[in-house]
Formats: sequence, C-alpha cells, structure tokens
Amino acid sequence: MPTKILIPTPLRAYTAKKDAVDVNGRTVAEALGDLTLQFADLRPHLFTEDGRLRSFVNVYVNDEDIRYLQRDATPLTAGDVVSIVPSVAGGVSSADPAEAIVARELPALTNDEVKRYSRHLIMPEVGVDGQRKLKAARVLCIGAGGLGSPAALYLAAAGVGRLGIVDFDTVDFSNLQRQILHGTPDVGRSKLQSAKDRLTAINPEIQIDTYETALTSKNALALFRDYDVILDGTDNFPTRYLVNDACVLLGKPNAYGSIFRFEGQASVFAYPGGPCYRCLYPEPPPPGLVPSCAEGGVLGVLPGVIGTIQATETIKLILGAGQPLVGRLLLYDALNMRFRELKLRRDPACPICGDHPTIRELIDYDQFCGVAPAAAGAAKADLPPELETTVEELKARLDRGDRPFILDVREPNEYQISRIAGSILIPLGELPKRIAELPVGADIVVHCKMGGRSAKAVRQLVDRGFTNVKNLKGGILAWSDRVDPTVAKY
Repeated sequence: MPTKILIPTPLRAYTAKKDAVDVNGRTVAEALGDLTLQFADLRPHLFTEDGRLRSFVNVYVNDEDIRYLQRDATPLTAGDVVSIVPSVAGGVSSADPAEAIVARELPALTNDEVKRYSRHLIMPEVGVDGQRKLKAARVLCIGAGGLGSPAALYLAAAGVGRLGIVDFDTVDFSNLQRQILHGTPDVGRSKLQSAKDRLTAINPEIQIDTYETALTSKNALALFRDYDVILDGTDNFPTRYLVNDACVLLGKPNAYGSIFRFEGQASVFAYPGGPCYRCLYPEPPPPGLVPSCAEGGVLGVLPGVIGTIQATETIKLILGAGQPLVGRLLLYDALNMRFRELKLRRDPACPICGDHPTIRELIDYDQFCGVAPAAAGAAKADLPPELETTVEELKARLDRGDRPFILDVREPNEYQISRIAGSILIPLGELPKRIAELPVGADIVVHCKMGGRSAKAVRQLVDRGFTNVKNLKGGILAWSDRVDPTVAKY
C-alpha cells in the first residue's frame, strides 16, 4: 500500500508543486528513494552526494522523528504518513522563568491596573498573583517585524512589566502588509521608535527598552542577561542560531517562531530538560537554499498567528501555567487551516545543550551559516566578478543597441507585478527542464528580485557549459532604484 509523504512549501518547486506524494517502500529509505526517483531534482535538497540525509532536513513518521526510531531503516506500515521538515536560516542548566520571577518581590497592582487587567484577574489560572508575575516579568523580543509585531502588542497589552526590543531597521511600505506595529505615517522611521510609540499607546504602565543595534556574538549575552524569556522573531539563520546558543548558555527559555508563505512553526527551546534549536536542526541549510520571505513571500496574517502563539507561550512560561511547547514542534498550514504537532527530544550529543557540550561560548554565526555578515538577512550571490553585471552596465548596453537574452527566473506571479522590458520568464525551479529554450551561444543576463535566485541559475548554466552568462546584481529592485523607477517594487 502506498505511503503518503507530505512536501513542505520550500520543496514543492521540485515536486511539480504537489504538497503530498504517494510513494512505495517498506522503509523510510525506500520511500524517499521512490520519491526522488519520481522527482530527481529533489534529491540534492534531501541527500548529500554520498547519499546521507542532509542534517538540516528532518523526517518524521507520523509524529515521531526517525532519528529516535531506526533512522532511514524505520519500517513503514499501512496508514503511516511521512513528513519532511526542513529548517525555514548538558550545557548550562535552564531555569524555569516562573520560579525566577517568584523569587523577586512581586510588585503590587494599582487601581488603574486592576481595571486594565480585570479579565485576567477573574481567571483562576492568572488571578492577582499571576498578574503581579506578569508585571515583574522581563521579556526581550528579537525583532520588531512580522513576528515581533503581534507578539509585542499582546505582551504589552497583557501587562508584561518590562519589554525589550532589539531591531535596527526602518519601516518600509512593504512591511505594512504584516508588521502591524507600524502604520503608513511611520514609513521611513526607526522601527524601534514606531514600536515604542504604539506599545506605549496600548499600555503606558509598562517599561519599554529599545536596543537599536544588530544582535551579534559580542552583545547577545549582555542583552539577554536581564530578561526572563527571549522571544525569537528573527528572519535569518545566523541570528536564529545565535539566539538559541545565547539562550542555552544563559539558561533562558526561547519562544521560537518561523514563517514562510502559508506555513509557520513554533516551539519553546532551552527550557529545563527540553531540546534546543540545534537538537532540531544541527546544521543550517546552505545559503540560498531556503528563500527568505522577501523572495518567497508570506501571507500577511501568518506572522499574526505564529507571533501570537509565541506571546501565548511566553505568558504561560511567566505564569508557570499549562503545558508549554517544550519537546513539541507545532506546524501551522494556513492554506489548509491545519495544525500538526511533532515530537522533539533533547539530543544528548547536541554540541551546546547535550551531555558533553563542545560549544561553551558564542561563535561566528555568519561563518557557521556560510554567509558574509553583510548578507546575513539578504540574498547572497557568491559569484566571481566575471559572472556578474550591474544594472547600469545592462542599461548602457541596451542603449548602445546590444540585445542580450534577459532571463527572468522569478515566479509567474512576480513577473505579473513588474518586469524588465524584453525579458523572458523561466522560473528557477523549471530551468533544468527548460534549458533547451535558451539560445545556444547567446549572451545571457539572468535576474530575479534581488540577485540570489539568479545567482543559482547562473551556476546551473555555467555547469551546463554556458560561457557567456552573467548575474544581474541587485535584481529588478536595483533596476527600479537606479535605472527605471516606473518599474514597480515589491
């Protein structure tokens, strides 16, 4: 009987956009083998060249991680569902934040605060003592963007007494579709100032600390030390591993969330006895393999759901109430309106939270993730200069009458938004099967939105023998900024 394998969004470009594939196999290895026979382009994204399952790809049978079963020899029976869960960028013992907060002298509530939090106070799970815990609590949000916006709004409204926010970006029009801390009048302003104004308007009773800086290995421990819970609203792998490691080293729980298109993940890492992010994903994916939200897109309400879950878990940790998402990975599929839960376990061999940790201080996370520091949150070309060209150079060539073959490797919906005149669309995922459509010996300029996907396309073409091909640095956004402002930006 066939086994169903669920395909996550980032890998559907290699399965003809299918979200589930029926395969045959008595074991996980056989099932994955059949899957990659059906879709050969998927294989390098799941396996190394020597046939090992990549360390940034986890496989579950039903809700069990195969690493804790029989790995790829895990047998499959009728009705089993296999899930592929890729990463979307003893140690120090962790402390229970509720116990740490109770150890302080809990502040009293003013009459105005009693009115403000009355719906909390009448709940036995919160009550007066619980609200005093919230008032005494200190939560640090990493980022004031898609996830940080709903999380900070609800934590402020709930009465978390000290709320810290780390960010160094400014508000852009493209943020407004999902980053609900900010409004149209805030475009161009510091996100921190915009966030502080909005949160103060919601609850002037709390203290809001802002840190306008990039989070680095040099400042993370100092920033985290005074807070009870760290809420991870990051959007790149170097910062995500940095947040995880700093939380483990300091014993601070990490309310984790991540988003992509219609899908989100949430969990609580670095809690006493529980796993950390490295237990789930020991290594990051190669740069460019997982598209950022800027390239892949994200449903505007999705970070609202995941960020609110992160805020919920943070409040539960402070109160010491309920069952936090420790040892559990919550998956949310907005397109099909479905929640799934997978089991996580602490890995005794984890290099930072395991029984014999080898990471005892923060490392160079850009190097660990294989990206240059300036490109940690953006597309990275990683091409030699002779394989790149600028938008100014392309414009000058067109003005001279040159007619290079301009290859657009974005998705059709992006092509509808804006395009460079005369460009031909072949999406990156379709390029291997449509190489024959490219004119032999042509002078080819490849572009995407920002330059990351087109760099991968250039690599593919060079590997297939194309000798006159260049990547357009900065993509169509650079073209709009520096050549033709009538081309819409998105």
